[in-house]
Amino acid sequence: MNTTKIRTRFAPSPTGRMHVGNLRTALYAWLIARHAGGEFILRIEDTDQERYVEGAVDIIYRTLEKTGLTHDEGPDKDGGCGPYVQSERQKQGIYLQYAKELIERGEAYYCFCDAERLATLKQKIGEGENAKEVSMYDKHCLHLSPEEVAANLAAGKPYVIRQNIPNEGVTTFHDEIYGDISAPNAELDDMILIKSDGYPTYNFANVVDDHLMGITHVVRGNEYLSSSPKYTRLYEAFGWEEPVYVHCPLITDENHAKLSKRSGHSSYEDLIDQGFVNEAVVNFVALLGWSPEGNQEIMSLEELIAAFDYKHISKSPAVFDMTKLRWMNGEYIKAMDEESYLARALPIVRSVVTRDVDVKAIADLMKTRIEVFSDIAAPIDFFEELPDYDVAMYTHKKMKTNTENSLEVLKDFLPRLEAQEDFGMEAMKALVAEYVEEKGLKNGRVLWPLRTAVSGKQMTPGGAYEIMEILGKDESLRRIRIGIEKLEEACR
Repeated sequence: MNTTKIRTRFAPSPTGRMHVGNLRTALYAWLIARHAGGEFILRIEDTDQERYVEGAVDIIYRTLEKTGLTHDEGPDKDGGCGPYVQSERQKQGIYLQYAKELIERGEAYYCFCDAERLATLKQKIGEGENAKEVSMYDKHCLHLSPEEVAANLAAGKPYVIRQNIPNEGVTTFHDEIYGDISAPNAELDDMILIKSDGYPTYNFANVVDDHLMGITHVVRGNEYLSSSPKYTRLYEAFGWEEPVYVHCPLITDENHAKLSKRSGHSSYEDLIDQGFVNEAVVNFVALLGWSPEGNQEIMSLEELIAAFDYKHISKSPAVFDMTKLRWMNGEYIKAMDEESYLARALPIVRSVVTRDVDVKAIADLMKTRIEVFSDIAAPIDFFEELPDYDVAMYTHKKMKTNTENSLEVLKDFLPRLEAQEDFGMEAMKALVAEYVEEKGLKNGRVLWPLRTAVSGKQMTPGGAYEIMEILGKDESLRRIRIGIEKLEEACR
């Protein structure tokens, strides 16, 4: 398929949750297409049947939908290049057809070697812990006569089809980020194109499908740089034009180690489960290896489309900075409209606070104080039940409070609270203002012991006024009386 329009693709394997690296690949491919007014294709690469996970295709669709990465063609949107699922393409014989074409061209060959013989070709390179076992096929079956090949096939002997790479010369390909990269052909193994189960290998299916689907730009992780010379050999063998390659840098954790599932933030769904919002995750992932020309960091999808230039992708590893993601997520939460915010926040508040209070008011208190939604739960538990606290919390040097004067203030102020019917914030402010003026005190001398008594916590979302308004008169008075009892006992 020939086309002048930019066409990119996202070709995930359905093996579980979507890794952050895969999401970045999808995002960059999508941004390249959208920035140029091109097309973005979704292709499901399920040729590795052993790693297939039931339900993983649904995860792919769900993730793309939630992140806003809409595709123009795919298994559910036929654009004339289908099927868009590799197992379905395999059943149509597409890959075997092209592998046989390479055999006819002398660029591939049948290999009938069994596992026992292949094991003898393995050799160790390096020493100690750094030693690794590698296998270079010795082209044994390349030298079989046509008659021997035909006889083996007629006898039903298991086989694979291998790429025939010359032993001499150099293969060079160009990457937009890393420039020209060359590899001696002698170091390139005759990789398998068609496996013994009839399925194509990931590498071969990629080349065939990218060509047939008119893909102009291929975005992938730099771990595929070492395989790219083999792709180049395949394009040359077929006489096809190579796509533009964009290899993205490795993503590491804060310790510069590869992201792992144990880290708890290696997949998109891990992050959502921890209380991050879609828009913040997408924004953050966009900056893992790429940066806009200005200093702007908070960017919507529309702003990313306008600003994205893949030539500004870095070669250096990108560090997954959880502190930065949390900050960015907090900015997105602050900017959320009330309905969207409450849809996420209220279920968390209700799971912690079951008493009859204004849960919306509690949620509102937390909006500017959290970085992820899971931050809501711990600071608000005192609304459900007053914790058993240490009276040392009543002492605050800046407020000039201690256990003695806190006890004095609470006992003196309690009758006014008991007589007060309106526990709304403005009414409480007026009551405290009248008291401090009459007694010649600073606000803190009253508000610190009040907040401590009604919360039992060193740090709270909101001050005494907000807390007492939410708790209401009866519960506030009950807690203040408990505070007086604690202080009296401590002062004896």
